[in-house]
Amino acid sequence: MMILGPLGFTAPWLLLGLLALPVLWILLRVVPPAPIRRRFPGVALLLGLRDEDNETDRTPWWLLLLRMLAVAALILGFAGPVLNPEMREPGSGPLLILADGSWAEARDWPRRQERIAAALTEAARAGRPVALASVAGGTEEILFRPANLQAETLPGFAPVPWEPDRAAHAALATALPDGGFDTLWLSDGLAREGREDLLASLRTHGRVTVFETAREVFGLKPAVYGDGKVTLGLLRAHSGGEATVEVVGLGLDPAGIERELARLPVTFATGAAAAEAVFDLPAELRNRIARFEILGQKTAGAVALTDDAIRRREVALVEGGAAREGLELLSPGHYLRQALAPTADVIDGTLEDMILADPDVIILADVARIAASEALLDWVEKGGLLVRFAGPHMAAQDWGEGDDPLLPVRLRSGGRSVGGALSWGEPKTLAPFEDSSPFAGLAVPDEVRVTTQVMAEPGPDLVAHTVAALADGTPLVTRKDLGEGSVVLFHVTANAEWSGLPLSGLFVQMLERLAVSTRQTAPGAEELRGTVWTAERVLDAFGTLQDAGDQPGIAGERMADAQPGADLRPGLYASGERTLAINAVSSDRAFAPAIWPEGVAVEGLTEARERPLAGWLLAAGLAFLLADVLAALALSGRLSGGRAGLAAILLATALQPVAPAHAEMTEDDLIRAAGNVVLAYVRSGDAEVDRVSEAGLRGLSDVLFYRTAVEPSAPMGVDLESDELSVYTLLYWPVTAAAPTPSPSAYMRLNRYLRSGGMILFDTRDADIAGFGSATPEGRRLQSLAAPLEIPPLEPIPPDHVLTRAFYLLQDFPGRFSGPTVWVEAAPPDAELAEGMPFRNLNDGVTPVIIGGNDWAAAWAVDDAGWPMFPVGRGLNGERQREIAYRFGVNVVMHVLTGNYKSDQVHVPALLERLGQ
Repeated sequence: MMILGPLGFTAPWLLLGLLALPVLWILLRVVPPAPIRRRFPGVALLLGLRDEDNETDRTPWWLLLLRMLAVAALILGFAGPVLNPEMREPGSGPLLILADGSWAEARDWPRRQERIAAALTEAARAGRPVALASVAGGTEEILFRPANLQAETLPGFAPVPWEPDRAAHAALATALPDGGFDTLWLSDGLAREGREDLLASLRTHGRVTVFETAREVFGLKPAVYGDGKVTLGLLRAHSGGEATVEVVGLGLDPAGIERELARLPVTFATGAAAAEAVFDLPAELRNRIARFEILGQKTAGAVALTDDAIRRREVALVEGGAAREGLELLSPGHYLRQALAPTADVIDGTLEDMILADPDVIILADVARIAASEALLDWVEKGGLLVRFAGPHMAAQDWGEGDDPLLPVRLRSGGRSVGGALSWGEPKTLAPFEDSSPFAGLAVPDEVRVTTQVMAEPGPDLVAHTVAALADGTPLVTRKDLGEGSVVLFHVTANAEWSGLPLSGLFVQMLERLAVSTRQTAPGAEELRGTVWTAERVLDAFGTLQDAGDQPGIAGERMADAQPGADLRPGLYASGERTLAINAVSSDRAFAPAIWPEGVAVEGLTEARERPLAGWLLAAGLAFLLADVLAALALSGRLSGGRAGLAAILLATALQPVAPAHAEMTEDDLIRAAGNVVLAYVRSGDAEVDRVSEAGLRGLSDVLFYRTAVEPSAPMGVDLESDELSVYTLLYWPVTAAAPTPSPSAYMRLNRYLRSGGMILFDTRDADIAGFGSATPEGRRLQSLAAPLEIPPLEPIPPDHVLTRAFYLLQDFPGRFSGPTVWVEAAPPDAELAEGMPFRNLNDGVTPVIIGGNDWAAAWAVDDAGWPMFPVGRGLNGERQREIAYRFGVNVVMHVLTGNYKSDQVHVPALLERLGQ
């Protein structure tokens, strides 16, 4: 291919024909146009006469120019011109395909896979061995293999949810094989330390070509709580013009279903690479948020997981005995409130009221006998944390021989005084905390002394329940698990009467370790020393939370580094009652665009795709030739009067570009769609596909009109970029391989449509050649189109789904083809089989998407006379399949309009019984 600026030519040797244009100009100049023939009787007098001087007339210059343009357009068209050609310079020898492999590549990973696949195809044709490597993935050995074998490993080649550091670049530079090879480097667009050294090493082996897309990279820093607000920092790589994104907070609602709980638009100022999102949320809502996301990004870097840092726990405080007026410093509650006020919401009241309020923690300060012991025991077993402090009332209590379930250990009656005026001993210091203690790693101040404590009865399980002890080995804090919750007992008072512990900073740290209070800053290495953290859920590169599996525990010192990597994946980690989030983007991270030195070819930075121009130039050449014919006829006098007007009309018709009809939605259309049931299809840009979609929805609307109480209006085509979507009952989206990508504003409207109860029926129309989404261009295009959409987890339609009985009883969902799988929103994990019914109780949710490839529109499509437009199957079996396809369409529309009303049959017996009363 020959490249001339933004143009390329696949057959450049045909351009030599342009050299013949001057010769053609001369030839056309010497050939006159045909003379005009007129019948004149006097010409007979001239017969026999001879004119010795013959002079030919010349062709007009504009006609010559027209003919020259026609020939030039044909020559250029046959030369195979291409606009914005992608450079594919042939090479020889081994080829290394190297990817940064970080989360920043996840958003356009399908585009990168296409580029890798194209490179593998070219290498296979040239017989070049290929190696695949990832900087972030930590490739230990680079092996060159045949390109067709490497292509088999491409599906498993994916980005990781962390970024490569200087050590990763250095390790890969060390692993480079000897000898010469070319490199195709897929860059994520972010500048990083160590890249220059690796690039220099690669350039010593051969040519380096960089593939880097022009799309923006956004990042979200961890959430920080302060002054009653949650603040998140946003980053972008290119500090260009003004840009606006939306940050959403996601969490569980009271029913345990994940929903959007907060949303805030954030604008990057012109030239700014950073911005802030400040959420002012009620405590109840803030505590429910599990993560923040930049809407539509779908990368680990655009997700900020939350932990104890933003959740203010609700602590119920109940004091025993009567308050001593004017002696606040002697009140146990005073010290607890001082320790908890900055980090928790403290509520007061009776124990019965506190249990009903269901706080996170209940603290009993010197409460010996518990009135509502059964209710409190039930609350703890369901996951509550009960913290008790000793005092004079507990010391004076006769505990008897039995065990109190709301105490970790059995207690002796009477307190132990070790430093008073009537005791022989000295005040006791604290022993260092054991590694198995939740307080492991905390420094023990020398000034903390204990003068009085309640004693535990010796027993075989006393040591197992002791999490903090005095220097003489007697328990200071004991703990016992009770159901899903636990009970903790401080054997000293919460005030300074028995010890100096409440006066020290250790007291606050111990409450934080027990998850009574919330930390406001990230824990440091000193605080995390001695702790072990277990991964509960981890992020993948695409920003999806997954189960962590059986990953080994992480030492607290590694958690303090908070730099994610192969040994510390971004996710949620737990240690006892505490949770800690590791995010892909750290709080001190800053983005900068990658800058490549001269001599390194960079492709893919423009969004303009490669476009062949041969068809346009050949059409232009044909148009010029038609115009030349008309001009020659006009000059020869054969085109006059009405024939000239007719020829002009024919020429204008021939030159008229063919474009699909696309009318803007009028106000009347909007009113009609809002006041009626209207089935709509997404315009694909392919006139034939849109024609079939409209005919299919028209056929389905007719079936609904004749068989149900639904009377739909005529179907409409919608433009995602400009039309209002909320007025439509259902959107049918036929996916084509060349479907254009909607803009960010269109995705915002689509996500709003899905959240407000709308449904999209995606149809790849490829079930005849492949399973859904496996290998067809339509399936791959669907994956990229649906990536920015807020689509919940999916599953194949289960046999008891409401779609199988919304109007007709169905178990198959064919269209023109009968594909193996149709996907809908996955059922909640706690959905139980309804008593007396053959299906689960799925509440009233409507699946926001249905995905398949059965080409339903073609099965529903009818012409103007009402006859089917396409055959379905063969004979009677085919017509039966068409009927099932219609029934599936009816069930889909009824499901959208009525929800899971069929599941409410479980309530029918109770309703009938109530009506009978």
